[in-house]
Amino acid sequence: MNFRTGLAAGAGGALAVLSARRLGRRVLGGAVQRLERRLERTVRDLTAKAEQGGPIVKAALAGAKALAAGKSPVRALLSFGWTALKETLANIFGRGRGKPTNIVEQIDVGAPRRLVYDQWTLFQEWPTFMKKVESVDQKSDEKLSWKAKIFWSSRTWESTITEQVPDRHIVWRSKGQKGHVDGSVTFHELSPNLTRVLLVMEYHPQGLFERTGNLWRAQGRRARLELKHFRRHVMTQSLTRPDEIEGWRGEIRDGETVTSP
Repeated sequence: MNFRTGLAAGAGGALAVLSARRLGRRVLGGAVQRLERRLERTVRDLTAKAEQGGPIVKAALAGAKALAAGKSPVRALLSFGWTALKETLANIFGRGRGKPTNIVEQIDVGAPRRLVYDQWTLFQEWPTFMKKVESVDQKSDEKLSWKAKIFWSSRTWESTITEQVPDRHIVWRSKGQKGHVDGSVTFHELSPNLTRVLLVMEYHPQGLFERTGNLWRAQGRRARLELKHFRRHVMTQSLTRPDEIEGWRGEIRDGETVTSP
């Protein structure tokens, strides 16, 4: 084979390789386009069925969307699994507002009823001795703004005292984005230096974590623990300086202050 023949053969081989590469790219491009069209059809079909489908259908939709968005198959599978978990939990615990939980707790405090009542009405001091109460802002005699720790995040809500009679009882209603608590607290003199505090609440949870806590009765345990913190504070702090405890001794009826000290 002379030089010209070899050169021609080499050029022909190079052209053949180049043509093969172009053909491969066209084949691959066509396969990718077909896959993209298939994904688009899958997403459309799943979207149409997702509203009526269960957790698996919605999870498949999330995975298909992840693939269509260019995510790797592994990340798409993670999207699939996380969506399935969330949908399953939502089906177990329900959606929207959960069923209310009735909480009834009582505690006996070794102090006079007036002192116990006065300390209770100093709401803005609660964060200093209650573990989960972060802040209390008393905007008026009837209105209070609360912030408390729930799991690893904070929750805020507004409460309105609808009835308050000194040394006897306090009744309130509340509202909040993540649930609310309505209830009453009463004060009973068992002896001159022993007072029973009876707390009755109706907790209306909203949100996955709140409904989960509702199922496990976590709120009842929290109320019981906070009452113990209150008793400890009264018996270790309030009793040592009873003349300094100046509670609010006004009276509220139907959400309005009728007498004010």
